[in-house]
Amino acid sequence: MLTPDATSDASALVATAAAQGFALFAAVFIAADASGGHINPAVTFAMTLGGHIPIPNAVFYCISQMLGATFASLLLRLASAGQAIPTTRIAPEMTGFGGAVLESATTFALVYTVYVAFDPRGCTSGKRSSRSAVGPMVIGFVAGACVLATGSLTGGSMNPARSFGPAIISGDLKNQAVYWVGPLIGAALATLVHQHLVYPFPHSDDSPIESVVV
Repeated sequence: MLTPDATSDASALVATAAAQGFALFAAVFIAADASGGHINPAVTFAMTLGGHIPIPNAVFYCISQMLGATFASLLLRLASAGQAIPTTRIAPEMTGFGGAVLESATTFALVYTVYVAFDPRGCTSGKRSSRSAVGPMVIGFVAGACVLATGSLTGGSMNPARSFGPAIISGDLKNQAVYWVGPLIGAALATLVHQHLVYPFPHSDDSPIESVVV
């Protein structure tokens, strides 16, 4: 979990960004076929807006994501003998508005990459498989790059659940709005650009997005 304090050292920031990118790549590659790999409420929100998953499913996805993040943070606290759980927070020189803008921009990049990686309309062959490692790898690279860019300023969350779970367990809910408003706006903008500007024609029944991740 990144915090501005933890990412003040350049080598620590690079190591954390690389670790997060590879971890996300692995998680997406493993879960894409089974469940779509929805581990991020911002991605679930984007796919709901795009009409790729129904609202009831999205609600269950988001509940699962929040519970997963909370239980993972609790397990980390127990495993670390009650040590404080690091939470994402904005740097002292940042405002809440500025933090939300950065989180919105990085989430836009992440969600748009998800669309590009798995939407068959962007492939000349007309089909992309969730079994390919290329899509998850690119998503991991983008996430790592976004962490490098904003980790020292906002923690590079891009995922409301990722910020929510540690905040609940630690009891530190400061600036939580930044990690909800920013990512959800970024996800909505990514949906608007990809679905209505880049590919403004509707999906056909035989070429849906095969897998939606992150």
